[in-house]
Amino acid sequence: MKILILNGPNLNLQGRRDPGVYGSRTFESFFEELKRRYPAVEFDYLQSNHEGVLIDTIQQADGRYDGVVLNAGGYTHTSVALRDAVAAVQVPVVEVHISSILAREEFRHTSMLAPVARGSIMGFGLDSYRLGVEALLQPIR
Repeated sequence: MKILILNGPNLNLQGRRDPGVYGSRTFESFFEELKRRYPAVEFDYLQSNHEGVLIDTIQQADGRYDGVVLNAGGYTHTSVALRDAVAAVQVPVVEVHISSILAREEFRHTSMLAPVARGSIMGFGLDSYRLGVEALLQPIR
């Protein structure tokens, strides 16, 4: 199985940005742990602050990956184009968030991605990514 983890804007600052909300652990250290936990899964990782790069990467993931774990960051709430890219591909996409977007500012309560994603996981810190991987490893019932 081949899974892409795709992070959007400002997630390159994980571990330094607002540790009270996002924690102090870097994503890179967590990613290494994730790879050790799932040795049978081939993981790729990309982070970009640019919407077009995220859209291109989702389009290119179709047929190359068995699933995508996507944390679109702030684009979750604003990007119709990113939503359309997720809707256009056959590869299953699981939306994840480190914090609970529903427990934050009201403008974060709406996800443009949730209606077209396989599912959404939020509020479990970096473990949200592990849960996203688990969701992709389980067959749809």
